[in-house]
Formats: sequence, structure tokens, C-alpha cells
Amino acid sequence: MPNIIFNQETKEFHLQNKRISYILCILQNGQLGHLYFGKRVTHRDSFQHWLQLRTCSHTAYAFEKNFLFSLDLIRQEYPCYGTTDYREPAYQMELENGSRITNFVYKGHEIFDGKKPLEGLPGTYAEEPGDACTLEVVLEDKLIQAELVLSYTIYENYDVICRSARFINHGEERLKLRRALSASIDFYDSEFEMLQLDGSWARERHITKRKVEKGIQAITSTRGESSAEHNPFLALKRPDTTEMQGDAYGFCLVYSGNFLAQVEVDRFETARVSLGINPFEFTWILDSGAAFQTPEAVLTYSAQGLNGMSQNFHALFNERLVRRCWRNRERPVVLNNWEATYFRFDEQKILEIAEKAKKLGVELFVLDDGWFGKRNSSRSSLGDWYSDREKLPDGVEGLSKKIEAMGLKFGLWFEPEMVNRVSRLYEEHEDWVIRTPGRPMSHGRSQYVLDFSNPEVVDYIFQAMRKILENSKISYIKWDMNRTITEAYGSSLGTDRQGEFFHRYILGVYALYERLIEAFPEILFESCASGGARFDAGLLYYAPQCWASDDTDGVERIKIQYGTSMVYPISSIGAHVSAVPNHQLRRTTPLDFRANVAFFGAFGYELDPNAMTEEEQQQIIGQIQFFKKYRKVFQFGKFYRLQDPFAHQGNAAWMVVSEDRRTAIFSCFKVLASPNPKLKKIALAGLLPEKQYRCSRAGEVYYGDELMNMGFLPEMEFTGTYVRDPEITEENSGGDAGDFTSHLYVFECRDGE
Repeated sequence: MPNIIFNQETKEFHLQNKRISYILCILQNGQLGHLYFGKRVTHRDSFQHWLQLRTCSHTAYAFEKNFLFSLDLIRQEYPCYGTTDYREPAYQMELENGSRITNFVYKGHEIFDGKKPLEGLPGTYAEEPGDACTLEVVLEDKLIQAELVLSYTIYENYDVICRSARFINHGEERLKLRRALSASIDFYDSEFEMLQLDGSWARERHITKRKVEKGIQAITSTRGESSAEHNPFLALKRPDTTEMQGDAYGFCLVYSGNFLAQVEVDRFETARVSLGINPFEFTWILDSGAAFQTPEAVLTYSAQGLNGMSQNFHALFNERLVRRCWRNRERPVVLNNWEATYFRFDEQKILEIAEKAKKLGVELFVLDDGWFGKRNSSRSSLGDWYSDREKLPDGVEGLSKKIEAMGLKFGLWFEPEMVNRVSRLYEEHEDWVIRTPGRPMSHGRSQYVLDFSNPEVVDYIFQAMRKILENSKISYIKWDMNRTITEAYGSSLGTDRQGEFFHRYILGVYALYERLIEAFPEILFESCASGGARFDAGLLYYAPQCWASDDTDGVERIKIQYGTSMVYPISSIGAHVSAVPNHQLRRTTPLDFRANVAFFGAFGYELDPNAMTEEEQQQIIGQIQFFKKYRKVFQFGKFYRLQDPFAHQGNAAWMVVSEDRRTAIFSCFKVLASPNPKLKKIALAGLLPEKQYRCSRAGEVYYGDELMNMGFLPEMEFTGTYVRDPEITEENSGGDAGDFTSHLYVFECRDGE
């Protein structure tokens, strides 16, 4: 089991499992110092030789006549500003006298088996005894009678440290938090490259790498969502670290609202990583007896490069973040009607699509936007969650039962957080819209955001959704969110608590999810925010998969899914095959190319199968049969990134390996053809080195170590002009001809080997 050891004499804590160690200590001034995070080290009675105390001619010191102890020069766990440390702090608290100086020092600690849930917030969890151990360090500021509880959890089978902080006001004085991050960690140096996931609508989570430099390098969101622009994650890797080897540190925030993730490098070229709620537009008042809990931050270390870091996140999120009902449960093959019909449908059209989908092998039909109120465009009816009887004479309730009778499960689209001006809800509750008094309202997509910081609003939406769900056969909900927040103001909060608005809003979102899951525990939720604008670990706790992007183009999805896999498991990546020309880019790609990309995710279709040729329908039948055969491997095997599309003109290769390592599926993608290209060879990963693997497509048997060390040779690219010679065809000259080609290979261990 994981171990947390307290060295009584030296006042050090050592958190360790079989692979990693995390060491912190109580400093001379009673605050916490950081000593080490990385590959497991042998425990010893003292790690004090790793606490570097030094003098500097231009700093301040904490104790009279002591020219060694300055927080400006010491690595810390949860630093504050203003008492000799001039770097960015983890927290800041304002007192009634206007002072922002605090002194939280060690009061005590508790080490216990398991892990406590975070009230009102998503978070990882522990299972059986010995699964995880937790250290809670209690710090106290006696002057203001406040406590700060720092929580550290280490798991037995996951190489992560889960951190959070809780502030408690035991005094009579009213306190105001102006900054409350989830984690801070100081490194010995700054010889790192920083990796982050950036983008915009339709090109979410592209990988950006940069050298860590002096000063502050930060990514943030101020949109009220985690955002498509930046994801609440960053990684630090050594300059020579690759996908397969070298040191990599990952930092992910289990949160869906405004965030800050940054690296600060000081004058001594040491790096401080900070992660938590964005301090911009944030304050939180702590009345006497009140407490504030930060979201959880997940820190991981891998000596096996970026792939190892990603696999640490994947395993933890699949098995200790996704809720038990859907944990490690295979996702159904879905067909969504959105790109097939948009708003233009009636019951007969939907039943025709569903009937064909059933024949093709689809397992769940999803009715997207347009089923409620008078919703014939994006300009009306959001908030009116009752069936449009002109389109659906028997309502969603009747339609869902008819589709279930076909042998399909039924799913439904909602956008619970939004309202249109043209709606019954807006007419009755205009005051529920987020707006600043006396100011004009911005709009996006002709819609406005409901004030989920107000519990009355959340309760109304819950009751409206529950009425639909109770009277229908619904197995899946696609929860969309197509508009970010402007004119932020909570009319129910009061003038002194407006800084709490953004956090209270996302707590309202979590509260609605929680109530729906409690009432309907078997429903599979898929989160969506104009595609992937709220793809974060916080929502995975409630919705085990996310619509990765509104961009369904196979070529663009390579980069999107490649970047998403840096943190999030394949089972969480909503990935569909859509019609061509693609509705976002007007690009036409082969059907097998689109499927080979989408297989590596929560697989489905976004098209009208009745509009496809008989040949295309037969292809879809084959694709679905193949996916079902290997679904568990695709969704819950170990995923390896083998060729980076951001460094290879969009060309990519990746693979997934079953838990027992006896089945591997490898896929490579070429975006644009080039004349006389170099020969391909790609080293595979994760196989049993001494075992033989048969690849039926290649017609060969290989040893695992052969494939991992010598590499695999995919089908040769065509290097001539076969139309000039009738005896030379595309088939006998090399099967990789033209743009948008892909190949997928299955490797199976030979029986008895």
C-alpha cells in the first residue's frame, strides 16, 4: 500500500508508492517547505541536506541576526506574499484592517487511509483499504483565528499526488480570500520545456511547447469555462525528454471554470508552478465559522516521457475520477442526427434515420437540438424544456419509446445553462439572466446565460429536465454550453460578494449534474461546450465523455485527438464519423480515413445513413463490427503516441495496447501525398518483447521486441505514375497512394506463444 512517513525529529513528510516520492517539511518559521518530487527514493531518517539555506545581498530575512532563512530563497509548498518571499503566492487573504499579511504556521497533522470527498466539488476518490493514503497538514494563524488545511493524497497504483487547500475562519473577524490556488510547487531549477494545450473553436487542444524562461509564463481562462483557448493543464519536461523516455511532470486542475496555470522563474533560475482558480475576478468572503475549499489539483511524474505522464492521467481518470456506474464501462456506438438534419426534422424523419442506424449496428440514437419549444433556429426556445408537438406529435416521451422498441437506446440534447429572448422562460424570468444592472447585455448565438450562481435557477432547470427524463426512455444526455459569460453579476449575491460569482456559477453547474445523476444514475452524460470548450477533468467526474470538437473533419481531428490524449483518456473523447464534404471545412476524405481516426475514442456517427450509397452503408456495417470486436482495447487499453502531427505536416501514428498486452491496434495517417517520399518505419510500443504477434493485414508474424526496436514497416507509398503502365496498379505498386490515406493494423499474440 502507499506509505506516508513522518520523521518526527526533522519534521519531514515522505509520501511514496513503488514508483514516486514526494517530500515536504516543516520549516523553522512553521511554514511548509518542499524538498522533492519525482522518482521514488529510499526513505531515510533525515532529508535536511536537501533543504538549501543561503544568504543573498539583496533580500530580507525572517529572523533577527539570521542571514540564511529567507523565503525568497527557499522552496515552499504553499507560499504567501509579503514576509520575505517576493514571488507569486499560492494564496492571499485580506483582513478587516486592510492588511494582506498572514502567518499560517504548523499546528498539527493527520495521516489516514483513504481520501475524503471535496464538498460540492468533483475530485478523485479511493476505494478499498490501502488504495490511497492522505496527509492533512493543519496550519494556523493565531492572530486571526483561522486555519489552513493542506491535503495530499498518494495512491498505490497511480503515480500521482492529489492536492487541495481548505480555509476555515474560526474567529469573529470577517476575512476575504483574494487568491486561493490548489497547488504550488518549487523546483530546484528551470531547465524545462513547458507544454500546454491551446486552440479555439474547431481546433481545440493543439499542443504548444516553449522553453521555460525567466519571468512568468501563464495560461488562463476568464470566460466562465475552462475554455477552448487554453486547457487547465500544463506539463514540464526536460529538454531531452521524448514521448517514450525522460522526466515529465504533469499538472491538471479538476475544475471547469476560470483557472490559472503558470510557471514563474526567479533570479536564481528556479521554477515555481502554480495551479488553481484564476485570481482575476475572484474574491471569497469568509464570515465567522465559514470555510472555503479549493478544487483539486493532480500532479504526476513519469520517467517514461510524455506517454508515461499521459498514461498516469488516463489510468487515474478512468478508474478513480469517472463515477462508478460508468467507470471502465464500454461506451455505446451512437448516431447523432445533428449534421443529418440540423433543425429540419419531424418524427418520421427521425424514425427513418434511427431504423437505418439500427440495421447498420448502431446501439444508441441521439436526438440533438431542435426538439423543444418552437426551436426552428438558434434564435428561440432555449429554456423551454417541453416537446415541440408539431415536430413530435407524441413528444420526446413517445419518440424515445418507439426508438427503444426498435432495439436502440435513446439519447437527448439539452443546453441547460442557456435561454433565448424568444422563450417562455425569458418572458417569465428575465431576472434570471446574467447581466450587470444598468448596462447593455452582450449576446452570443442569440442566447444568454442563466445565473447558475442562484440556487433557485438551478432548481427550476432540474425540475424541468426531470419531468422529461421521468416520462421518457432516455439513456444518454448530451449537455451543451454554447455561450461564454459576459457582464458577470449575480443578482442574488449582494454587492459585497460579486467576486464569488464565477466560482458559485460553476458550483451551480456541478450541483445540477449531481442532482440529475442521483435521480438517474444509469444515464450516460456527454459534456459539450461549442464542442470542446469545457473538456476538463472536473466535468469527467460527472460526464465520462466529452464532445471533443464541433470540427468533425478527419484531418483536423487527428491533431485535436492527439493533443487531447496528452491528459484525457481515449474513452472520454467523443469522436464521430461525419458526412462529406465536411460541414466545417468542406473537405472530402475517405470513409475509412474518418473511421480510423474516430475509432480511437467514444465512437459514433454524425450523418444521415439514408443519404449514403449501399457501398458506404456496407462499409459502416464493417466498421461498427470491427469496433465492437475491439472496443475494450480502443477505449481502455494503453494509448501510445508514436508520430506527432504537429511536427510532421499533419501526418501521425498512434496505437493502443490491451491490458494483457496480447492485442495491439496501430494506425498511421498521411494527410498529403508527396513525390518519392522517404520510406516509413515506426517503432511500436507496449508489447510483450518475447511474444510473437500475427498481423493478418501485413501477412507476417513478428516478435514484440522486433516491432518495438527494429520498428514496423507500414504499406509502401506509391512512388511512380501507375497510369502510364497498365500492368502497374495502385494495388501492386504500394497501397498508400494519394492524399488522406490511413492504415490500421491489428497485432494478436499467437495462441500458445
